[in-house]
Amino acid sequence: MNSLLLVFIGLAMMVSGYLLYSRFLASKVYQLSDNFSTPSHTMEDGVDYVPTNKYVLWGHHFTSVAGAAPIIGPAVAVIWGWLPAFLWVTLGTVFFAGMHDLGALWASQRHRGQSIGTLSGRYIGAAGARSSSS
Repeated sequence: MNSLLLVFIGLAMMVSGYLLYSRFLASKVYQLSDNFSTPSHTMEDGVDYVPTNKYVLWGHHFTSVAGAAPIIGPAVAVIWGWLPAFLWVTLGTVFFAGMHDLGALWASQRHRGQSIGTLSGRYIGAAGARSSSS
């Protein structure tokens, strides 16, 4: 298969996931609202809670979540071939990484900017908080 065709298929999957699946998650699952004030606005202190430009925030988020794909993708390709690696990167990004990261951001925003480790300790106990921060 032509590698350029794979690029276009991958881009189409990412764009479709962004336009369709993320819209579904935002409206039906997480019920996001433009009227919600984030902790950076309600608790602004100039140190830990500072309103930030959305492009800067996106850049920080992208760099923190983009670490696994360049490591796991080639490992999957070496072991099982290019098709599972391609599916891992494209479908995994849309259906697993995107949903997970949106959920983590949503939970943090709804709980005054607390970390997932703190929320794990509150909702599933100290053992869960220890394993999630390891």
